[in-house]
Amino acid sequence: MDWPQPNSPPPVNWDALDALILDFARSDRLVACPPAAPAPASPSPPSSPSSSTTTVTSSAPSSSSSSSSSSYRSRLLIRCARRALELGDVDAALALLRAHAPAALADHRLLFYLHKQRFVELVRRGTEADRDAALDCLRTALAPCALDAYPEAYEEFKHIMLVLIYDKDDQSSPVVNEWSIKKRFELAGLLSSILRAHLEAYDPILSLTLRYLISIHKAFCKRQGISSPISDLTERLLFEDRDPPVVPQECLLEAPPFDEVDVQALAHAVELTRQGAVDSLKFAKGNLYQAFQNELCRMKLDLTLLDKLVHEYCVYRGIVEGSSHVLSGTADLKYKQNNDVNNETQLECEMTNSQNGHCSTSSITRDDSWSRRLHRVRNSTSGQRRRKRWRGRLDDLDYACDVLLDSSKRDSLSPTLDMDEDTMVEKQDLVVNFNLSDNIHMEDQKYEIILEMRDLTRKGMASKVVEEISSIDPDFFQQNPILLFQLKQVEFLKLVAAGDHVSALKVASTHLGPLAANNEALLKPLKETLVTLIQPNEDVLMNALSLPVLASSLQVAMSRRLGIEEPQLMKLVRTTIHTHTEWFKLQMCKDRFENFLKIDSLKEVDPSLGSRSMSKVFTDECGNGSSQITTCSSGKVPDEGSSPQVSSEVSCDENAILKVMEFLALPRADAIQLLMQYNGNAETVIQQIFQ
Repeated sequence: MDWPQPNSPPPVNWDALDALILDFARSDRLVACPPAAPAPASPSPPSSPSSSTTTVTSSAPSSSSSSSSSSYRSRLLIRCARRALELGDVDAALALLRAHAPAALADHRLLFYLHKQRFVELVRRGTEADRDAALDCLRTALAPCALDAYPEAYEEFKHIMLVLIYDKDDQSSPVVNEWSIKKRFELAGLLSSILRAHLEAYDPILSLTLRYLISIHKAFCKRQGISSPISDLTERLLFEDRDPPVVPQECLLEAPPFDEVDVQALAHAVELTRQGAVDSLKFAKGNLYQAFQNELCRMKLDLTLLDKLVHEYCVYRGIVEGSSHVLSGTADLKYKQNNDVNNETQLECEMTNSQNGHCSTSSITRDDSWSRRLHRVRNSTSGQRRRKRWRGRLDDLDYACDVLLDSSKRDSLSPTLDMDEDTMVEKQDLVVNFNLSDNIHMEDQKYEIILEMRDLTRKGMASKVVEEISSIDPDFFQQNPILLFQLKQVEFLKLVAAGDHVSALKVASTHLGPLAANNEALLKPLKETLVTLIQPNEDVLMNALSLPVLASSLQVAMSRRLGIEEPQLMKLVRTTIHTHTEWFKLQMCKDRFENFLKIDSLKEVDPSLGSRSMSKVFTDECGNGSSQITTCSSGKVPDEGSSPQVSSEVSCDENAILKVMEFLALPRADAIQLLMQYNGNAETVIQQIFQ
């Protein structure tokens, strides 16, 4: 299988990913906004999918700061309760629940589990006082809970009492599993799932989307028998084990039957058995999308690694300021440095020239041009911040738990967890401004240049971009002639839109013609560009080119030229979006959840005809082929044509597909293949299998 290549035009709508990233960073308090920051040009970030409605609508970012704060506090509460159970401190977990989520303790099954684990932990400590406390727990808490928790609870109560006479190190005892530390983590995961659903404190959409895309990517690679080019990253980011499933309460066991379409969609989306999907729907009271969220949140992500990937992406895309602007005490990402000694030396010389006069170096003209440009950018941005600052995740859970438990300290959560972003920035101004003027890193300055060129390209200021880049690196466009053609194409179209046909033809004859003469693949885009001369002037540029795609291509090329590697998150999203498309080609259906997780937005690149032609030329120039771009750019899987091995005329009824999937517990693609062999007759397929 051919994977999408990093040098090709982006098959992902990076603006849509920017919105998801910004939503994630804000939801988890990872960024601090500068005072009086203008509204971002990127699309508004979607809100966290915590709504319990069954219909999926695009939530406007109008959720108040109080609701956002409440969601953050709820997720912090879940993290603290989970941490307490993993450390064996059941009393602290119970105290947190009584103080902040007392309704969750109405679940007698959960309460019984907590008291049972508390009893084990008290016995584990081994002191006489703890043993007395364990016996008191048996009499006053565990025994009463066992009577009405669930039918098997009383038998489990009698069994757990055996820990009083069997040592925790006895591997042959009948309660060796009850002594296991693993029990703590299983209970912590179960409690997290229950609290998450009870408080509707779901993770931001980005976190859910990555879980889903990675799990599909792994399933696709396994089914096709191919190796993943991002396996090292996916294995570290998404763990194999999951939190235990939540058992629905007894009152929900007689829930009305669910639509089989929903059951199968959930089962195969998150790799559940049919009964597991039914139980999940019961727990969510029939809400398919809430059940889907619950199951995704059971998948465990490495948050530390995710934060680093997000930070790296944010710096690359200009969402946050560079690494020299990370607020103290936050998670930092060590970027791979470009060992360009000449550039470093030249910058140091440039910074001291104004005071000390002359500094001799052996840098070539290009390095000197870059250095002057970097120096100019440094001066122009000093004291003027257009982006947010990264402050990282709150890692002191012990302090947060103490504050949540102590009502007298509860007000201190405000400055600690919900500190006003403007206030935070003001408190750091002296330090950061000092860094901006004297100690800013070369890497950050390179980003400033690249981002400025990208922003100018997005605005359609192609002539200025060509002029600036040519002045600082005369060889750049010799190495990237396709980008030069695209930028001159933008300049031509702007002149056509303004009615200046004479200047437009001059650009075409001076630049577009010679470039096309040296590359036959550019002749077709050149002809399509010239056709705009006879079209109406209005919207010529908008209809002919996708400026965001061009801007992203320019950013990638300039970054590569300066030795800045593409963020790992971009590679991850590009590859998993590609496999998501291929996976649902095999399923021959549309993903029920792609709108809910904004995957359809990530695929909505949809460039115009001229831009698609240029994408193909650019891709062919890199030697990657064009099939990946065409496949991944469309957000409409069913419209892309049927799978190569399946005729569009196959008469596989949807009910027949569901019947085979249900009776034989098969994936959708396998059920379709069997039906094709037996003319779409589900009864015949089932009979043949059971013969």
